[in-house]
Formats: sequence, structure tokens, C-alpha cells
Amino acid sequence: MPRLPLIAPAAAALILSACATTPYTGPVEVTRFVAPPAEREGLGSGTIAITFPEPIANEAARRAFAAAVTSELTRLGYTVVPEGAPGAQTAAIRTSRAPIVAAPVDRRGPVSVGVGGGTGGFGSGAGVGVGLNLGGGRESPQATTTLELRIARSGGTTLWEGRAQIATGVKSPYAQVDASARTLAAALFRDFPGGNGETVTIDVRKLQGTQ
Repeated sequence: MPRLPLIAPAAAALILSACATTPYTGPVEVTRFVAPPAEREGLGSGTIAITFPEPIANEAARRAFAAAVTSELTRLGYTVVPEGAPGAQTAAIRTSRAPIVAAPVDRRGPVSVGVGGGTGGFGSGAGVGVGLNLGGGRESPQATTTLELRIARSGGTTLWEGRAQIATGVKSPYAQVDASARTLAAALFRDFPGGNGETVTIDVRKLQGTQ
């Protein structure tokens, strides 16, 4: 029987390293809430001002999410006014990134990963969670990035709210702030306004070319 060629230890280590570090990118999970048809007049049109109700220390992230949301709102038909100027509607942006904590569910099974702690809000108190199943073979998810947006009339009446979040490994290209901002915004406004209370999961590959 012919003998198989031996793989040098260094080469074998490189192969194993490549297998173990394939970047992890999860799908985008999106939840949306929409005002009743009779109460959402003007949604998707007119002037709108972008606001950040909470300060963002990372200025690069602030600019990235503002640009991504502005692009999507413009695509929908809004006229986005310069920041600080009044608009008929406001788009309040909140964004965050949090580490993922892994905990074994069963000694015989894979590891389950959960993202908790957020109350979600959206007027309902219901949170949005990401559940992942790690079977090995690639980089593990390390963090979840979240984009929340609330569109309201200048008087305060809420017309639409949405949340999009994605779990990524540190080597995923979608872990970069510009890419995550564009991807989350594209997912959030996909098929706008969406169904009230719906939660959808979108593969990032389906968002390519729409950002």
C-alpha cells in the first residue's frame, strides 16, 4: 500500500490555524414596530433630522452610523436636513457593541451563546436576543453590534421603531465600524416599513450591493 506523504509540523500548524480562524459573521436579526396605518401618515417622506439621544464617545462610529442611516433614509424618499436643523420628523439613533458570553448548555452538546441584558423597549418592554450554536471549525462570535432607530414626528408621536443586530468574530470584515454600520442600516430598512412586531433574520450576503 503506498504511503501518504508526511506533512511537516509547521505546515500542519498553518493548516490547522487557517481552519480555526475562518472569520465568523452571523446573520442580521431585525425587529420592527410600525404605527397603525391611520397614524403613520408621512412615514417615508418629507424632511427628517438625525439625532443621537445618547452621547457616543467613538466619533468614527458616530459618523459611520449617521452616514449609513442618512443614505438609507434618502433612498426611501426622505430629505435629511443638516444635523442640528429642524425637520418634520426625527430619526433617533442608538448604537452599541457588547461582548458575547458563552455558556455550556449541555456537556454532550455544543456551546450556546446568548446576548442578554437589553430590555429592548420599543414601547413593549420586549428584548431582542441572538441565539447562536457553536459547532467549531471557524472563529467564534465575539461581539454583537446593535443599531436602534426611532422615527417620530417633531411633536413626539412615534411612527416607526426598529432594531438590527449582528454577531461577529474579531476577524470578520463586518466587525469594522463602517461595514457594520452600512450592513445594519441596510438590514433595518430592507422592505421598509415591514410588519408591526415582526422579527426577521437576514443573511449578510443578501445585503451586498444594497449598501
